Amino acid sequence: MDEQRTGTEVDTGAEPVAETPATPGGAGKDRGAGGGAGAPEDDEGRSSPGRVPAWLRTVGRGWRHPRLRWPKRVALALVLMVVVSTLATGIALRVNYSGDPAPGTQTRNRDALWMGHAWVDGRKKDADVKALAKRLRATGIRDLYVHAGPLEHDGTLPESAYPKARWLVGAVHRELPGVRVQAWLGDVLATEGEVGMRLERAATRAAVVRSAGQILDAGFEGAHFDLEPLHSDDSNYLSLLDELRRVTRAHDAQLSVAAHQIDPLPNLHSVVGAFTAHPKWWSQSFFGQVARRVDQIAVMSYDTALPLESLYGGYVAEQTSLALEVTPKSTDLLMGLPFYYEDNMDHHGSAETVAAAVRGTRLGLSRTDRTREHFGVALYVDFAAREKDWTAYEEGWVR
Repeated sequence: MDEQRTGTEVDTGAEPVAETPATPGGAGKDRGAGGGAGAPEDDEGRSSPGRVPAWLRTVGRGWRHPRLRWPKRVALALVLMVVVSTLATGIALRVNYSGDPAPGTQTRNRDALWMGHAWVDGRKKDADVKALAKRLRATGIRDLYVHAGPLEHDGTLPESAYPKARWLVGAVHRELPGVRVQAWLGDVLATEGEVGMRLERAATRAAVVRSAGQILDAGFEGAHFDLEPLHSDDSNYLSLLDELRRVTRAHDAQLSVAAHQIDPLPNLHSVVGAFTAHPKWWSQSFFGQVARRVDQIAVMSYDTALPLESLYGGYVAEQTSLALEVTPKSTDLLMGLPFYYEDNMDHHGSAETVAAAVRGTRLGLSRTDRTREHFGVALYVDFAAREKDWTAYEEGWVR
């Protein structure tokens, strides 16, 4: 999920052609006019008019031969399992979206906003910072994740990528005292293709660590990493976080990450990964391992492909609960809000609304750990946000 969102049967209309089944004939059987295709047989297998053999009676009702019955029955059973499972999942998500959030499950003033590259490349000016401050001053926003990359595939970061970093940090401190500015660094991983960053290379990880120190020396108050697609149980990623944590602590800065969603069903990432090249989810255990190594973890709780607000909101409630169960109380857990509109196979804008995400977040918080202090929401992304998105966030979460 970088600034450009890196953090993406044919009906021919013809009538079916009826086939006339051929009656199987044994060796030496008379195949004359009385015993041709479709000619019925008597109880002893001889051809006789007016009688239809049992196997032929099933033609037109789905079974053409006894030997084909079991494969088709298995296929039908699998289809039914998928249908029933889908219905059950939908009902469960809808139920998960019911009820009322508990009082007090609103902003803890630890929210974050993902921001585009224009803030550090010279396109934004002092007037833009003043307008941003006016927008954020009455909200719970504490951290700004400002796109300062992307990283090169070898882990390096050219200084030319963020020429206005010091100006931005100073301007934000002047207009919004107490708000931190972190560098949002990301890249595509070579986990599902030939091109991308390879975390298994020690030299690449070392370069990423140097890049983190580089942007902290430039004035940023934290390093926010979004590396995708990141598969569950990646030990190289955990090693990288351990190395990054030493650098951010030495600079008294924040280490934060954008996180994949958690398996809604146990080991679902393994099942999906066995049939596709994109497992999508992390195991809950891996999510916890990541959360224990960082100061902030922001769940990218959008792009779910769910078609209805109630289903999406129920899904966010579940994701919130799953994340709360394994995130240390000292780590800021942030649930992502979709501050953008798209309508495609991965994201239905009419379903994935800010209002549904906020309600789902509050329901999950209410049921799991309603007094958690190190908790908030993260807004993705400033340059795509509409006024209705800000209103839904402010009315549902801030007030």
